[in-house]
Amino acid sequence: MDAVEKRVHTFVRVKPTADFAQDMIKFGPDNKSIDIYIKKDAKKGVVNNRQTDWSFRLDGVLHNTSQELAYETVAKKLVSEALIGYNGTIMCYGQTGAGKTYTMTGATAEYKHRGIIPRAIQQVFKATAHSIDPFVTVRISYLEIYNETLFDLLSTTTSNGTSDMQMAVVDCPQGVYVKGLSIHSVSHEEDALNLLFEARKNKYYTSVIAEHTLNKSSSRSHCIFTIYIESRFRVFSDVKCINSKINLIDLAGSERLSKTGSEGQVLKEATYINKSLSFLEQLIIALADPKRDHIPFRQSKLTHVLKDSLGGNCNTVLVANICGEAVHVEETLSSLRFATRMKWITSEPVINETYDREGTVKALEKEIILLKQELAMHDSLVNRSLVTYDPLTDIQIAEIKSQVHKYLKGAIDEIDIVNIRQVQEVFKQFKLIVR
Repeated sequence: MDAVEKRVHTFVRVKPTADFAQDMIKFGPDNKSIDIYIKKDAKKGVVNNRQTDWSFRLDGVLHNTSQELAYETVAKKLVSEALIGYNGTIMCYGQTGAGKTYTMTGATAEYKHRGIIPRAIQQVFKATAHSIDPFVTVRISYLEIYNETLFDLLSTTTSNGTSDMQMAVVDCPQGVYVKGLSIHSVSHEEDALNLLFEARKNKYYTSVIAEHTLNKSSSRSHCIFTIYIESRFRVFSDVKCINSKINLIDLAGSERLSKTGSEGQVLKEATYINKSLSFLEQLIIALADPKRDHIPFRQSKLTHVLKDSLGGNCNTVLVANICGEAVHVEETLSSLRFATRMKWITSEPVINETYDREGTVKALEKEIILLKQELAMHDSLVNRSLVTYDPLTDIQIAEIKSQVHKYLKGAIDEIDIVNIRQVQEVFKQFKLIVR
């Protein structure tokens, strides 16, 4: 199937706050634009050329929206297309404390506050419930990137911190994958949710939740939850397999070190986070430039893992999470600039179809047996029980050859034929004689 070029869809979600800067942040009437105004600093003097207003146009602005509406707007169509074979990626980007994890995972206290991941799981299993043709298999994985080290959040084995030696991002003809990452089959929505919430208790995950002035429970790592969908169509000679995956990415928060009050290990983590996000931004700039030949996917583990999701065979959606307070306006501007750059990236998603040759052969053999049985039943009803549909033996071929020669000499008036194979052999013998 031919690919159709599509661009990345970008949305901004504003974290609710009682101190919303109404005089600085304005939303357009169509909920697709956002304007930022900053008053000139009188201390800078009369001559001050610093920009004071910005306007950004995106695919949607989510302000005071419920988790349900956010999912309907951002994710529902992408998940629906994944169910028919298109890869999809949803990525939450923004400063620390802007609501990325709430958007992606949600709160466990109330069902209505669940995020994109549990809702996507629910949509997938609702769509595949009682499906016989196609037969659908769902699997999941959960990857964490912490300080440029890969961790498997669903691993059942303990690790001493050297998991990066076993895990690596690998390129292959089908795209990138993480070698050593465990992938788990799930038969029901509950199974997937149990693995998701169990992973959040994983010692790597909990060890990288730190506290600083911007967020008392800040995630210090990038987390990628992936849903793999395989649909097998049992159609006689067309045994088709459709594979797709949905990457749901909760990026670590970008932050200014001067604001976070970070020190020691937390400072080290923040440095790694900012460095990987800086590489991600460089990647976005390169992908948005059609004249660029080299795209720096290998600069970091994060950018390498995202190779499929950005500019490849994938439907991609970005949610830029921002804070509405005046004190965070610089970080808000940074996130909106990032989202605007993302909007210029194009991809060419296609349905991922493969054909199971071994399965096709088995299906054809089964069909041949059924057809033979039907013919045998038909022949018995018309008293032709001696007819066989197997390939002709050497003796049978010799007999037909003899009859053809006798027919041409006038020794016999007709040739005994009872099945199509014999008809084909008679014509073959005539052709040999004419030559």
